[in-house]
Amino acid sequence: MNANDLILISVDDHLVEPPHMFDAHIPEKYRAAAPKVVRKSNGSDVWVFSGQEIPNIGLNAVAGRPREEYGIEPTAFDEMRPGCWDIDERIKDMNGGGLLGSMCFPSFPGFSGRVFATAEDKDLAIAVLRAYNDWHIDEWCGAYPGRFIPMGIVPLWDPQLAADEVRRIAAKGVHSITFTENPATLGYPSFHSAHWDPLWTACSDNDVVLSIHLGSSGKLAITAPDAPVDVMITLQPMNICQAAADLLWSRIPKHFPNIKIALSEGGTGWIPSFLDRLDRTYEMHHLWTGQNFGDQLPSDVFRRHFLTCFISDPVGIQLRDLIGIDNIAWECDYPHSDSSWPAAPEELAAVAAGVSDADLHKIGYENAMRWYSFDPFQHRAKEQCTVAALRAEAGDHDVEIRPFDKGRFTKQVGIDLGDLQARATA
Repeated sequence: MNANDLILISVDDHLVEPPHMFDAHIPEKYRAAAPKVVRKSNGSDVWVFSGQEIPNIGLNAVAGRPREEYGIEPTAFDEMRPGCWDIDERIKDMNGGGLLGSMCFPSFPGFSGRVFATAEDKDLAIAVLRAYNDWHIDEWCGAYPGRFIPMGIVPLWDPQLAADEVRRIAAKGVHSITFTENPATLGYPSFHSAHWDPLWTACSDNDVVLSIHLGSSGKLAITAPDAPVDVMITLQPMNICQAAADLLWSRIPKHFPNIKIALSEGGTGWIPSFLDRLDRTYEMHHLWTGQNFGDQLPSDVFRRHFLTCFISDPVGIQLRDLIGIDNIAWECDYPHSDSSWPAAPEELAAVAAGVSDADLHKIGYENAMRWYSFDPFQHRAKEQCTVAALRAEAGDHDVEIRPFDKGRFTKQVGIDLGDLQARATA
């Protein structure tokens, strides 16, 4: 399929939260203690909350920069593309990159909201968490209906509160929550405990997907303290592989037959071997380990419950039938360093050369729509959703990759960032 004819919904993108996000949503009694953006003496902008300082890391917001400028140093808002944190500019970047829909994981709270969970004042923590969700649903996603799959954060410290929040945001049309890949790493009961049952019940009852992003436990696979960063980047999918094994063998699929789980940014090429290992383990060991899936194999259970995602995965594309064509979705990862924005459609078309249009439709948008109960065609005609149509809509919006120029970004967004930060810290 020609790249221009693709329709693309990304099930894994990210946003950098703007400094004013809590203004309209935090109760007055918690306003002074709510998270705030502070500019440090070195020029970087950091979020400050409950004694914590959370920087914006360079690799999280490198869209528009050439690869030789990637890094992990903290950054300021005026060093990022405005599309990282400004919703109007994000839509322009989505159009310019040919991207119809997007689901955006949080940044400063951590992928699973663990920053909020560490606050000692849990009344403040739940107020901030709910304010975050309301901002994300009402302002970020609500500004452009049909362009975003809304995602919620849940309070990790209390499964009943988490279930209550799932029901609250589900009533607002949310069908995805972000959750940690390993609660035990964060000091909570594991997936093998009944501790989380209220949350799994709420997700099952409300058709809410448990979206698990690699690194959401705060730890990535690393071999040694002095190993180069390349080792950690290479091993990132192993976090998701571990989470998949943990979840598959846990009590969750057995006790909650309607639960849906998405493995975000884990890639897909490893999955056929993983499924083969699951079935071999079951065949050889279930009689003494006590595992029992009835008349199903573990690979069948995986395909029933798990959505897998990839950015550019030619091996996974070749093995798509061994994975399950209904279990694969595409992701862009804007504005992170693994993303190929704004040329993501061309990258997908290249790695999927020879793939049938029917399979590409499933991978590009149909599976995302089905798993996340998302229908963008309620808001715009399907023929206006292709890469070509969206890029035509973008007009002369600048998506060129070129060396960093702070003036370019501040002119592009057309607002005073200093004034925006002043509002946040007032």
